[in-house]
Amino acid sequence: MQMNTPPRSTIRLTRRGRVALIATGAVVAGTAVAVPLLSLAGEGDARPTSLVIPEGWRSGQIYDAVDKALALPAGTTKKAIPKAGLKLPNDAEGNPEGYLFPATYPLKEKATPESLLSFMVNIANRKFNGAPVAAGAQRNAMNVYQAVTIASIVQAEAASKADMGKVARVIFNRLERGMPLQMDSTINYALNRSTLRTTTNDTRVDSPYNSYQRMGLPPTPIDNPGEDAMRAAINPPPGDWLYFVTVKPGDTRFAATYEEHQRNVAEFNAAQKSGSSQPAK
Repeated sequence: MQMNTPPRSTIRLTRRGRVALIATGAVVAGTAVAVPLLSLAGEGDARPTSLVIPEGWRSGQIYDAVDKALALPAGTTKKAIPKAGLKLPNDAEGNPEGYLFPATYPLKEKATPESLLSFMVNIANRKFNGAPVAAGAQRNAMNVYQAVTIASIVQAEAASKADMGKVARVIFNRLERGMPLQMDSTINYALNRSTLRTTTNDTRVDSPYNSYQRMGLPPTPIDNPGEDAMRAAINPPPGDWLYFVTVKPGDTRFAATYEEHQRNVAEFNAAQKSGSSQPAK
């Protein structure tokens, strides 16, 4: 039976969760390349000389990486946050999620969790508080912290750099229409996991990060986005899209109507059955 407005429980916006993959490769600050977690000065050296933070990592992953890089007991870096004196926006309420900028950080002999976290936040502030970002945020009737939050969702949801702008436009379109975002990445954040499968039960989780049940943006960013995601968040292309689904790798379909989205989802399901698509919800 056709319905003019699909039941809220059936509007499945996305099917993509971000899985952080660590592989050998080169990196420069802010790239979206899969990279080695630690770079060693030589094969015989026990201490790493740099720490690589990939785009899209959550704060918990970064805390663990700093602990390992500095050979500290698990949980040390997280406990250091209150005394690190991080220069975070007031909206963050002391939570650095979104402001631990992805880049390659040198590990000096006297490096501490506090010094590394401060380095990351200071770079984020330089990147995010410049005139282009501030003007872009204002142009879209939001503050910089909200722009970083949108960028974090874009970072988690977009299957490629080319898709980031369209994903950002979907977010704006849904916010403007008073629709729930219904982003699987926010569910993954609430459940502290990374998966490409989201069940109906998952969408009922009681969390301020459940964008299926809660309206508007989540209370904080859900990861630490890079510059490409931030650019998409402040300057998305024009479009009337409200839905998207990755039918198969390299083929993300954006739709303006639920009916069109249903057809795309049907293609995705067919691809799933034929084994040509990635796992999804």
